[in-house]
Amino acid sequence: MEVIVVKNYEEMSRKAASIIEEKVNADPECVLGLATGGTPLGTYEQLIEGHRSRGIDYSGVTTFNLDEYVGLPRDHSQSYHTFMQEQLFSHIPFLNTYIPNGEAEDLDKECREYEALLDKEGPANIQLLGIGSNGHIGFNEPGASFEAGTHVEELDQVTREANARFFPSLEAVPTEAVTMGIASILKSEEILLLASGANKQEAIRRLLKGEMEEMFPASALYNHKHVTLIVDEEAYGKDVDTSAE
Repeated sequence: MEVIVVKNYEEMSRKAASIIEEKVNADPECVLGLATGGTPLGTYEQLIEGHRSRGIDYSGVTTFNLDEYVGLPRDHSQSYHTFMQEQLFSHIPFLNTYIPNGEAEDLDKECREYEALLDKEGPANIQLLGIGSNGHIGFNEPGASFEAGTHVEELDQVTREANARFFPSLEAVPTEAVTMGIASILKSEEILLLASGANKQEAIRRLLKGEMEEMFPASALYNHKHVTLIVDEEAYGKDVDTSAE
C-alpha cells in the first residue's frame, strides 16, 4: 500500500483527481469505480473543473458506483442516484453510468446482475473509496466476508448515525443497502482510498497496522497489489505506525 500524506482535504482532492485524469487520458475507454459521501465531493469538483477548463474527455468512460440504499426512490434527495447526478453526472457526460437499484423487487437478482455487469463491462481500472470510522468500505460493514460479491448489507449503527446528518432523523436513515462486496472491490486494477479529518484518524491508524480481519473491512485492501492511500494530516495523525507502508 502506497501512502501519500497531504496537507488538507483540498490537496487530497486535487491529488486524487490528477490520478484519475491521468488514467482517463491514457485510456479514454477506461472504467471508473465511484463512491459517494462527503469524502469524494472535492475530487468530483476537481474532475468537473478539469473537464471544463482542460478538456478532459469522459465520453468513452464507463462508471460503476459502489452502493445504493435499499428502499429509497431514485429521485429521493438522499439516494445515491440523486447524489451522483447532482455532484458529477449532470456536469460530465460519460458513456455509461451504473448504480445498483435499491428499489428492485428481487434484490438478490439485482445483486447477481450488477456483479455480472461489473464483470462484463469492468472491472474498474481505478476504484475510488472512502473509509468509514468503523473501517467500512462501500457499505461493507464490520464482519462482512472478504469473499462476498455484490449483496444486500445491513447497515451498522455507527454508519447510520454518521449518515443521519443527511436525513430528518436517525429513524429515517435506511437500514440496508445494496453494495459491491469486498471481493467485487478487489477485482479493480487499482484502488484509490481517500481519508480526511480527525474523525478518520483511528481508522487510518488501525488500517496502517496491516492486520487483516473481517471486523475491520478496509484491512482487506492488503489483499490487493495496487492500493494508494491519500490521507490528509488530520486523518494521518502524529502517532500512526507506518510500518505497513
